[in-house]
Amino acid sequence: MTSIDLDAYFARIHYSGSRSPTYETLAAVLRGHTANIPFESFDVLLGRPVRLDAESLQAKIIAARRGGYCFEHASLMYAALEAIGFAPVRHSSRVLLFEPRNESARQHMFLTVATGGASYVIDPGFGPFACAQPIPIDGNPVPSDAPTHRLVRDGSDWFLCVMHEGQEVQGWVSKLEEEYPVDFEMMNHYIATHPASFFTHNILASAATPEGRVNIMNQGVNVVHNGVAEATQLPDRKALRSLVARHFGFDLPELETMRVDSVPDWQ
Repeated sequence: MTSIDLDAYFARIHYSGSRSPTYETLAAVLRGHTANIPFESFDVLLGRPVRLDAESLQAKIIAARRGGYCFEHASLMYAALEAIGFAPVRHSSRVLLFEPRNESARQHMFLTVATGGASYVIDPGFGPFACAQPIPIDGNPVPSDAPTHRLVRDGSDWFLCVMHEGQEVQGWVSKLEEEYPVDFEMMNHYIATHPASFFTHNILASAATPEGRVNIMNQGVNVVHNGVAEATQLPDRKALRSLVARHFGFDLPELETMRVDSVPDWQ
């Protein structure tokens, strides 16, 4: 991937710290990325191509201040970390949150990065389950007041365990095999265009807020405020556009006419 404009990326994530490839830099850049770049897949529902090259990612996520889904998040972070001086490695996984392993295609992209004598999973594009801190590959939970992510090894499989509704569940499984841009171009094409893809039929978006998160699943909205979740329903597409403008940092007028198979009765 061609190098991105690192200054513009840092401005996008409100980062002004060190540019040395250390754990502290890695952790701070990841925090800034997850706090400021939302997860969203509106382009899929709008019939627009989802491109993973550096120029397209810069135009959409940095210049237009949009979000993206896992392939876009991880590809952008790969370019940024490489420009800083890290040697990130690309991986894919099968998501286990909504379907069994034998029915889940390899459809999620994340990175690993080695620094300071240890290796970490960097997963900024896992929607509402994205981890704002590097996840140690040695199995220790992330260093926070309430650990939310940890890696568990079972033979050649690595499972990312996440907290969901107060319980630890398996989020994804991976062999941690290195993969390449051509692999993700194929996965991305399937996810963005295939009739069987979840993303071609459903709205899924998530953004961090100063108090928590805002998660959208079709008409359902879950607002997490200081650890307390409040569920509401969007009455129409106009309300979706307003919610996105308020919490996601961009206005997308096309949301008011977007067709979604799972919510065909929207006005």
